[in-house]
Amino acid sequence: MATTTIPDKFLPVLTQKKAFAHLATVMPDGTPQVTPVWFFYKDGKFVVNTARGRVKDRNMSKNARVALSIIDPDNPYAHVAVRGKVVRATEEGGGASIDALAKKYLGVDKYPNTRPGEVRVIYEIQPTSVSSMG
Repeated sequence: MATTTIPDKFLPVLTQKKAFAHLATVMPDGTPQVTPVWFFYKDGKFVVNTARGRVKDRNMSKNARVALSIIDPDNPYAHVAVRGKVVRATEEGGGASIDALAKKYLGVDKYPNTRPGEVRVIYEIQPTSVSSMG
């Protein structure tokens, strides 16, 4: 039986380490598309941030089904695989969110790669299936 709960031993990987998630989305023709992303894990959901118009943004806007693969940066044999559904998408707070992610991953207060006119979008992903190894 599938679980939707992250095992306790992986919570530090998701909340304290600079682990990257490989986010899989579905292209309009049904093929998969995968992108490494920064993320937060909060209140049982994964939170990712992207710029409006990017491939993952377009894909998640049209198809809420996604998957995440996350490896412990200190143990490449420890892995969490998540299938999930986008349950919320908003531009509100998008700039502050990418700045917070830049603080977590780069140690800087402001995301350094914002382009003029760029609109940031926050996506919240609810796990529907979780498996792990290691």
